[in-house]
Amino acid sequence: MRLVTAIHCVAVDLGASSGRVIVGSWSRDQLALNEVHRFPNQFHSLGDNDYWDVPSLWSEVRSGLLKARHGFSRLASVGVDTWGVDYALVDIAGRLVFPVHAYRDPRTKAGLRRLAARGLGAVYEETGVANVFYNTSLQLEETLRTFPAIKRLADRCLFLPDYFNFRLSGRMVNELSIASTSQLLDVSGTGWSAAALRRFGVPRRWLSPPVKAGTLLGPVLDPLGMRNIQVVAAPGHDTACAYDAMVASPDGSDIYVSAGTWSLVGYESEVPLLGRKALKAGISNERTGYGRYRPLINVVGLWLLEGLLTDFAVRPRRRSDWNALITAAEGRAAPQALLDVDDPAFANPDSMREAIDAHLRNRGCRPPSDLAAYLRLICDSLGRGHAAAVDVLERLSGRTFKRILIVGGGAKNRLLCQATANASNRPVVALTIEGAAVGNLAAQLIALGAVGDLASFRENYGRQVPQRVYRPCHGG
Repeated sequence: MRLVTAIHCVAVDLGASSGRVIVGSWSRDQLALNEVHRFPNQFHSLGDNDYWDVPSLWSEVRSGLLKARHGFSRLASVGVDTWGVDYALVDIAGRLVFPVHAYRDPRTKAGLRRLAARGLGAVYEETGVANVFYNTSLQLEETLRTFPAIKRLADRCLFLPDYFNFRLSGRMVNELSIASTSQLLDVSGTGWSAAALRRFGVPRRWLSPPVKAGTLLGPVLDPLGMRNIQVVAAPGHDTACAYDAMVASPDGSDIYVSAGTWSLVGYESEVPLLGRKALKAGISNERTGYGRYRPLINVVGLWLLEGLLTDFAVRPRRRSDWNALITAAEGRAAPQALLDVDDPAFANPDSMREAIDAHLRNRGCRPPSDLAAYLRLICDSLGRGHAAAVDVLERLSGRTFKRILIVGGGAKNRLLCQATANASNRPVVALTIEGAAVGNLAAQLIALGAVGDLASFRENYGRQVPQRVYRPCHGG
């Protein structure tokens, strides 16, 4: 009998609140996951600004890769995905020439006001990306206005997955899916928008033509001691990876929610969703790693809960603690009023609890009495936010979405899943998988020739994915 040798690939999946290094082993059309390293991540404030600790992130990535190498005799490849929009400015040798700001930094407020005063329609028609405070376009504009000498000092702008790919392979490239989060990509093609670059004052030489997911960047550099391991440009944006991991109906009747710090509600399409109504709805036409469109609406997400927990001395630490808290929240009465999850007060408050309490008091409502009641309020509010986004996308696209597929941390929260089903009046299919890591691994396997294409991967992987279906229930 012929032995089947597994192919081992490494997914470096960096989220805004935690990072993971996961080895995926592909054999007999099945994917086995082995998490070898997990670590917390957060931005840090210094004065009035917020920054990522990039050296610490790189140290954690290295630690995870070394653990992967020790645990598996033959690793074929590695790929990196991160959250969107943030970037590193480097010189010709790849040395950082400017601190790496976090997207929640309030430094872009003035630029956002200027953009609104000039009119938003033109930039939206050029890029297809909604006008939001965290966009790379506004971040770069602020940096160039405040520090004009940076135009001379910096040679390249690398989005964070691009930067870590460079540290691994020595090659500086911009990957397509992460580039599409910037509000600088041409919505009609896969190149940069000359008009958007001029509008925000970004030097054209800072950015290279985006490469598609699956591009081989070369072997891992020798100093890491991992020879013959290929660096693959996975979809750099973790949401693009999470969408690729979705076990979706081939008829296009499913809509996706990647529920983490943000909830990204959207679908896959051959064409963008543009126009005045799409702009007003805040629809961003991000891209898959392979060039298709992902029209989506960004809902604030579990950032509400992450921020709230810091205001409680006693909070859940283990899975059993979370189960107990969710059970307690399920027993609470429905909230008197739900949060408007679009309120900018929730973007980056000093205290999330105070922001929520003030939001409710301004509407004549009493704040929750304990953590379980806050959790019920947040989940019900996010459920309504998800449902509203689905309804907008369905109305503007002319499609009919029969199911909501949800991945990420939110898929493990049965209260949030049920709230989404109730508010949307659609079944919610929770896929309790490491969505971003799985999509990352899929791109590597396709690039290595182990899998034919994404459709084949989804078909095979779908047979092993655990699913839980939440059906609408309006009993209270």
